[in-house]
Amino acid sequence: MSSSPASLFVVTRTKFLVVVSLIITWWFASILPHYQPAIKASFKARLGEAVQQLPSIKVDWPTPGHNPRDAYNASKLALLIEPRPLTHLVPHILHMMAVVPPDWRFLFIGTEESVAQVGRAYSTQYQQVIGKLDLMVLPEPWKIDTKELVWRTLTDSRFYDEFLPGVEWLLKYESDSIMCANSEKSLNDWLDWSWVGAPKTWDDRFFGSGGLSLRRMSIIRQVLEFQARYNDTDPEDKWFGTRVELLPGAKVPPDLMHALAVEDVYFEKPMGFHIRNGGSFLPVQVWLDPNRRQAIFDYCPELALIMDMRLKKEACPGDDSFGEVSPNGPNDTRLKMFAEAMAKAQADAANKTAHES
Repeated sequence: MSSSPASLFVVTRTKFLVVVSLIITWWFASILPHYQPAIKASFKARLGEAVQQLPSIKVDWPTPGHNPRDAYNASKLALLIEPRPLTHLVPHILHMMAVVPPDWRFLFIGTEESVAQVGRAYSTQYQQVIGKLDLMVLPEPWKIDTKELVWRTLTDSRFYDEFLPGVEWLLKYESDSIMCANSEKSLNDWLDWSWVGAPKTWDDRFFGSGGLSLRRMSIIRQVLEFQARYNDTDPEDKWFGTRVELLPGAKVPPDLMHALAVEDVYFEKPMGFHIRNGGSFLPVQVWLDPNRRQAIFDYCPELALIMDMRLKKEACPGDDSFGEVSPNGPNDTRLKMFAEAMAKAQADAANKTAHES
């Protein structure tokens, strides 16, 4: 059945909407050219306002022959020697950069494996580009694979002449030592001393522990001019210490107030800590007291970077917080005995110092 011609002119809702939309479209098309200049002007004004909100940036392109290391003090260097590709090396180095005064440069000496471990991080690559950090694998015949080989390197004047020319102050730190950001002092406060590190005993007259130590290179070179270390003997810090302490003109700290770091002897708010072997052996006179441990971690929380630690909830049931498991929990008697023993040791050291002076 065919539809009649009159049905084509029947007005439906759909046809009406189509016609209206076409009329509106033609109307907008006819008036748009008249408003284009106003639209462009408004857009340009808003773009100008947005550009004004952007910070201005000035780029100083380096001139030919520019060395980014020139931005730092060539006489101040922080040195880390580590042959092992330890996973915490990158955050450790970056933390030390944040705490050490900004005019110091950093040098990492390692094996091909440890240098690759440090050098693959974008953060350390950036520090290399700006001249803050250098990574180095020593050429033959230098070797650093063992502690003894490191000690031989550090007691050889050729090492300083070839690789550290112009350095006067050397901060030597290790993968198990760290500086505390909460310290109220600056590393530069110790620049007047010939050698300063951590004391070994309460009555120690020379704070020679080298795990975290600041050394005056003119004094080191002076020692190496007339002394030579025999292989497989004392560690380099002890070897230097027995000579620097007696060297005419050398200046060493007279008391704990001027010590740089804590290792075997505790004093409050040090510049840093040396935790031998990451805490596999902790001196009880420093770490046994749980209250002191908490105070240390509150003051220097970055110790977690270098220490092999576990959560409190991982402790064994009955852990008395003194390194032993006790069914009765914390032992106040042991804490009292510990405090009395420490007080006696400090008093004995003070009396010995008074008699010798």
